[in-house]
Amino acid sequence: MSLAAVFWIYGVFVSAELAMLHVIALYLDQIWVQQAVILAFALYTPGILVAIWRCADNASPFWATMVRWLTVAWSLNTAFILLFLQIDLLMRFARG
Repeated sequence: MSLAAVFWIYGVFVSAELAMLHVIALYLDQIWVQQAVILAFALYTPGILVAIWRCADNASPFWATMVRWLTVAWSLNTAFILLFLQIDLLMRFARG
C-alpha cells in the first residue's frame, strides 16, 4: 500500500473520526464512551504509526524523512493528548 494512502486514510482520517467520536461523547457527557474512545485511540495509534514508518521505505527519500519526523511528533502529541484526556476523565469521574 502506498505511503499516501496509509498516512491520509488510515492515519489522518481514522484518527480524526476517533477524535470526533470523543468530541461528541464529551458534548453528550458520556463518560464511558469517552473512556472507550480513549482506549481505542491508544490501541490504534501504535499500529498505524508502525505502518506509516514501514511504508516510508517505499517513498522517495524526502517524503520518507518527512513522514518519519511527523511520525515521531505524532506519537509524542498523541501520548500527551491521551494522558491529559485520561486525567480529565478521571477527575470528572471522581466528582460524580
